[in-house]
Amino acid sequence: MFDLTNVGYVKRIMVGSTDPEKLTPDAAVQAQAALLNRCLTETPRGRIVGIEKNFTLLNIGEHQVVLQALIYHLGFARKPHWLAGDEESS
Repeated sequence: MFDLTNVGYVKRIMVGSTDPEKLTPDAAVQAQAALLNRCLTETPRGRIVGIEKNFTLLNIGEHQVVLQALIYHLGFARKPHWLAGDEESS
């Protein structure tokens, strides 16, 4: 059974784009989703302890564009060894 008192490390993973000046390419979004899936399936398995939902409406000429991002907070009992060099991608 998972209990929040067992959480010793929290990883924040953003999937999507929040900056209208710097749109996230599809390949980067796929890499973000792959990291999220890895955190949820590999040992030690992370659990979602929180989700931030962000969206921005932009008017570009006569078109309206929606930027969306979900930011997952994943709790682990301990920091996974395979996340050691991955701090810059959060």
